[in-house]
Amino acid sequence: MPSARIRVIDLETAGALATDVCEIGWQDVVQGDDGRWAVTAERGAAFVNPGRPISAATMAIHHIQDAEVAGAPFWKDAAPPVLRPPGGVLALAAHRAAFEQRFCTPALSGGAAWICTWKCALRLWPDLQSFSNQMLRYQRRPEGLDHATGLPAHRAMPDAYVTAHHLRDMLNIVPAEQLLAWSAEPGLLPRVPKGADRGRPWSDLSDEALRQLAGERDLDVRFSAGTELRRRGQDIAPRPAKARPPTLF
Repeated sequence: MPSARIRVIDLETAGALATDVCEIGWQDVVQGDDGRWAVTAERGAAFVNPGRPISAATMAIHHIQDAEVAGAPFWKDAAPPVLRPPGGVLALAAHRAAFEQRFCTPALSGGAAWICTWKCALRLWPDLQSFSNQMLRYQRRPEGLDHATGLPAHRAMPDAYVTAHHLRDMLNIVPAEQLLAWSAEPGLLPRVPKGADRGRPWSDLSDEALRQLAGERDLDVRFSAGTELRRRGQDIAPRPAKARPPTLF
């Protein structure tokens, strides 16, 4: 019997409403008696009836059609058996978990903690070019990942299977508690994501540039700029813009 289990979740949706899930996939990662984590054969997927037509925009991503989900259970019935399996879980996990958490509410998940493998990848592998699930797959090429099982992309079980390999490797580097702590914070971006300084590490920026970015609307940008300022012992508050002189028109 494994000493701990984390269940990776991936959702495909019909739109953006709270019950718009049309497929749920899962893949378990378990800790053995030796303390090492492994991807198991416990995986699966199930269609979900979103109760309304699947939008063309989302259908173009996952290619799930209305006829395939017509006889499936609704989300409130389909979710709990997957999110709360017999024996329980140490946590649920997903890549960019904020998306899954919009649908997998505490009422459905039993209040489970979440690990975001995107946020954790930013911390553990900051030198990588990109951090999407599929880019991590081909940049890292995790050991034991069966290429065919991880396809097609943008379907719930294959995506959960790929994410689980990233999670397994993360758990064999740092404890689950550390991944949970990172996941509870905004993403710590390794480089500036946009603007004139795009692609530069935060350490290259001036204090003034960092203070301006610490006032951005994007929470991950604010957090990343603020973290570098705090590392320097600087005030993280952005400086107010200079007032323009009055004009006649």
